Amino acid sequence: MFTDVIAPATTPATTPRPAAHAAVQPTAVGVDIGGAYTRIWTSGRPLMHARSRDRAAGAQAAVRRGRIADPAAARSMLAGLFGGYDRPVPPGATVVACRPVHTNGSDEHALRQTLADVLAPGRLLFIDSIRAAAIGAGAAPGPLLVVDLGAQVTEAAVLAGGGVVDAARHEVGLDDVTGPDTEETVVAAVVDLLGRLRRERQHRQAVAAAAHGGLLLVGGGANRPRLVASIAAAVDVPVRRPAAPHLVAVRGAGLAALAALRRAVLRG
Repeated sequence: MFTDVIAPATTPATTPRPAAHAAVQPTAVGVDIGGAYTRIWTSGRPLMHARSRDRAAGAQAAVRRGRIADPAAARSMLAGLFGGYDRPVPPGATVVACRPVHTNGSDEHALRQTLADVLAPGRLLFIDSIRAAAIGAGAAPGPLLVVDLGAQVTEAAVLAGGGVVDAARHEVGLDDVTGPDTEETVVAAVVDLLGRLRRERQHRQAVAAAAHGGLLLVGGGANRPRLVASIAAAVDVPVRRPAAPHLVAVRGAGLAALAALRRAVLRG
């Protein structure tokens, strides 16, 4: 869970411009390193993305099942992305990086070290990808049930009070879908995850309240109409998806970074 950043009621377009005499513009960066694509959102710059794995046969993937699998490949990929900007990102940026729910300490350390090597951030914070997606989707306040359909990981979470109340993940995703018939692999994962959340007695009321508002589908899988229809038919709650569901996590991370940067500026 990420508790240091609260979703702002603004959009990236409202990024404040510093005075002309400022030597270095404070910069906010959101990073979403996914199994298929890595995306970065940087204040005052375009959203960038690159494949997280080389298509060449036998090539090592930079990311596997939500973890940094090849630190050197990950650093090279990120350096290439940030190097694509006309204006370099200065050291000292405020960075918020997405991570899968239930990420362990060693996996988080690997992600932290990779980002530190590339960016030399002034502040580096983490946010659960599924919460970042809700922020980026502009979800209304209140209990929310979210499922993130990623390339290699499927996650479900109940959000309330600005944080993750409960969450679960399956290390199965779109990469495991080889045809229409195997979409059932992901559908079954979603049904199982929702069942796990509902069986947790401690959070049963929160799950029920969130389910009342329907299920928000995000991630690359939410761009697949057949898969979305199959999930809608398999669950007993209304299903909805935001525009560009594959981009909402990085946008949410960017908004969170922008909010953290603004608070730091206000504190002086």
